[in-house]
Amino acid sequence: MGQGLTNFKGVFAIILASFLWGTTGTAASFSPNVNPLAIGAFAMGGGGVLLVITARSELFSDYKLLFSQPKILLLGTLSIAIYPLAFYASMRFSGVAIGTVVSLATAPFFAALLERLISKKHISPQWVISFIIGATGIVLLMSGKEHSGEATHSTYQQNAGILLGCIAGLTYACYSWAARHFIESGVHSQSSMAGLFGCAALLLLPSLFFTGENLFSGLRNVSVSLYMAVVPMFLGYLLFAFGLKLIDASKATLITLIEPLVATVLAIFIVGEEFKIMGWLGMALVTLCLLMQTMKFRREPKLVCESS
Repeated sequence: MGQGLTNFKGVFAIILASFLWGTTGTAASFSPNVNPLAIGAFAMGGGGVLLVITARSELFSDYKLLFSQPKILLLGTLSIAIYPLAFYASMRFSGVAIGTVVSLATAPFFAALLERLISKKHISPQWVISFIIGATGIVLLMSGKEHSGEATHSTYQQNAGILLGCIAGLTYACYSWAARHFIESGVHSQSSMAGLFGCAALLLLPSLFFTGENLFSGLRNVSVSLYMAVVPMFLGYLLFAFGLKLIDASKATLITLIEPLVATVLAIFIVGEEFKIMGWLGMALVTLCLLMQTMKFRREPKLVCESS
């Protein structure tokens, strides 16, 4: 019963983090004159600095454990630095719908692959079924959006965007797996995430010299930039770190499929976008995927007790 409550807390933390991340697209839409690469770099980099500040005591006690595994630290750091660049570039080349679908739908697959090949963890048939349902829901959700005469992208741009989306999904899975690996090796969850994001901030923040021209030009852009760094990135990844302490990375990234669902709801009610019936069906499938994972977590302790 206690283990079931623990797993539920992990699921709830990931859901709340995904909700915060789902607000980023709507928030960024209020700063159309800011380079999306600059928003991503400042959000991830600024959030990383805040994570380091709040977890400084844990980092002082855990830094030896972090640096004792330099390959994992480097993998997680580079993945965090590459992720926002690949994600936003994917949307720039292939459009928001395709870029978002590929980036978010491939992350759980890559996370499960890493856990299976490197961590030697078992991937359950229920995870596979829920992944298929969730990924299908994401495709329907994004393809069900009403378009208003937007310019089509060339085949080359589409393919480049899909490739970049896969890179975004892979890097998201990599730093989630790296954070989980550190936690399992004895590193505190806060210092695990803060260490990775703090190192990545050293790479991301200097890029603002080339991309951050309008980042702080005007109260609206300042508000959006600070919101992105403090709320979805700082608070979101605090919750994500807490969730990773309790559940595997493959399960956590699967639950984050709720992020585009939240983004879609906000786009409908705040931005005023419209969706076809296909999009609403996609929302239902993503919700079903989430419910399947929640029920799985609650029943899992009984199976463990029986096997032991």
